[in-house]
Amino acid sequence: MNESGIPVDGYSGWFRDPKSNAIQCANTTEYDKYMAAHRAKLAKDNDFEALQTEVSELKSDVSDIKSLLLTLVQTQKNRNYD
Repeated sequence: MNESGIPVDGYSGWFRDPKSNAIQCANTTEYDKYMAAHRAKLAKDNDFEALQTEVSELKSDVSDIKSLLLTLVQTQKNRNYD
């Protein structure tokens, strides 16, 4: 974008398009930094969500194993009393 828009107060390199009223960044370096930070945050959020899912699955698996072990112990007790 050319810098023919209306400068945004307090933001160097940012301009408001007079036709669409959109705010645009004329500084590609700053925009690239912003997008890199945005992608990093999305990746971090996705990793966190994946970890939450894995923990939930592991908790379910541990619960299933616990139930199986209790059943095995009860079966063994019943066999010992027969």
